[in-house]
Amino acid sequence: MTTTVYAARKIITMNPMQPEATHVAVRDGRVLAVGSLDDMKAWGDFKTDDRFAGKVLMPGLVEGHCHLKEGSMWDWTYLGWFDRRDPHGKVWSGLRSMEAVVQRLVEVAARMDAEGRPADEPLIAWGFDPIYFGGERMTVEHVDRASGSRPIVIGHANGHLMNVNSPMLRLAEVTRDNEIEGVVKFADGPLAGEPTGELQEPAAMFLVLRKIGNAGLMAPMTEAGVRSFGRLACMQGVTTATDLVNKLGEEDCAVLEKVCADDGFAVRILPAFQAFHGTHGAALGAEHVQKLRARNTDRLRYGLVKMMLDGSIQGFSARLRWPGHFNGAPNGIWVMAPAQFEADFETYHRAGLTIHTHTNGDEASEVAIDAVERVLTRAPRPDHRHTLQHGQMIDAPMFRRMAALGLCANLFANHIWYWGDQHYEMTMGPDRANRLDACGSALAAGVALAIHSDAPVTPLGPLFTAWCAVNRVTPKGRVLGAAERIDVPQALRAITLGAAWTLKLDHEIGSIECGKRADFCVLEDDPLSVEPMQLKDVRVWGTVLSGRVFEAANRAA
Repeated sequence: MTTTVYAARKIITMNPMQPEATHVAVRDGRVLAVGSLDDMKAWGDFKTDDRFAGKVLMPGLVEGHCHLKEGSMWDWTYLGWFDRRDPHGKVWSGLRSMEAVVQRLVEVAARMDAEGRPADEPLIAWGFDPIYFGGERMTVEHVDRASGSRPIVIGHANGHLMNVNSPMLRLAEVTRDNEIEGVVKFADGPLAGEPTGELQEPAAMFLVLRKIGNAGLMAPMTEAGVRSFGRLACMQGVTTATDLVNKLGEEDCAVLEKVCADDGFAVRILPAFQAFHGTHGAALGAEHVQKLRARNTDRLRYGLVKMMLDGSIQGFSARLRWPGHFNGAPNGIWVMAPAQFEADFETYHRAGLTIHTHTNGDEASEVAIDAVERVLTRAPRPDHRHTLQHGQMIDAPMFRRMAALGLCANLFANHIWYWGDQHYEMTMGPDRANRLDACGSALAAGVALAIHSDAPVTPLGPLFTAWCAVNRVTPKGRVLGAAERIDVPQALRAITLGAAWTLKLDHEIGSIECGKRADFCVLEDDPLSVEPMQLKDVRVWGTVLSGRVFEAANRAA
């Protein structure tokens, strides 16, 4: 058995009983020892590797809520507001007006025509968010300018809405007679009663997805896309990541198992079974996930379940308590009826599975907490670690209830930067925006805390997410809820041990300790020494996954 000892400028262990070290010994993909060089010698002969001697090691970063489509989305056209780097390091310029969005679509449609692409091949784009354009909503009148013949499908950044053009409406057979909730229609004018081309939440979007032969718009699963995600994860120091919506059909599982069997793949994947608006009943779904567990490996871990209650706050499809949306918009959509959620939750809970529930608005979070409390009364289960995901409007009383129930929180801290100003001015108003993603309140209540990016909703990058939670600053320079800020050590824990806890992997990952996986994030800078406002700028050299070293591509980009 070969033992390799890595020297580092500093090792941040995230183990409070031994917070720092200078050397770590690795054998068989696990940490054998961590401490000084003399501590390493106690284990006998070893090979020294000094490649990290001038760098800082910390546990591999854990992204507890993201989606593998962050890798494959880049096969389509990006329409986001912010500049964004793709998995190959190229930066795509953000689009700062509705006209710029339409113009990019015009250019892509013209290119597809010039290339002789079939006229019925859809143009697919993503990352669009009309909230940045004030009160203007995209309609068929905008999208038809790009093409009046080729179907166009535009996924919103939040993943909960889409826009399409008239040819796509015709192909999907979406007319004024559709009564499915989420098919938006013109309220007045010459087109009153006709579909605007905006479709909200899965039931409405499915009308389009079933026709274009690409239900994967929600979670495309290709080998190339998963490998692209792995490259991006390495660039961001991530060694363990979720895919928090996956149908886990045989084709999807075959792709995951093939890629994760490759020793050159740099990230451990935890796919979560999609337990909402699916084809499985809860009992069949639970049995399916339980059987998949037998196929687990180091780099692929089945066993999570994803449920969903409401939609997107900035998409106005989330469920909010009184006084509702700040701009007076009607309350949002229940993706699952609360009673059905509770019944299905209990089925998965009794099957021994770990359930991660999407709740954005405070009404949805309260409904989830109420349901979990009733389920746990009927079926107690110690250390279940069920987790509320996003939980952006959870307040202190709800956090206290969560702590009593053993519920974890994985808060969407990136919202503070990407939509904080819009929440302050349009969706929540000042009071509730100041408690947006209330990490401080969660920790004060004793709730196990993780934070996340929900990539590709926002870019994968736990150090940026930590920066958001620490500084709580918006693009306009507001500090949203200064008392809800957490310090850098707390934020680093939330992207390592905190996230590992919510995934029931804290016994394997999240800190650098004897017996745990040799998962390291290799940094050029010390995140505990830089100014908190520079935390997002800490440079990542690469990662180590179960003892295998991966240098990030495009580090200089």
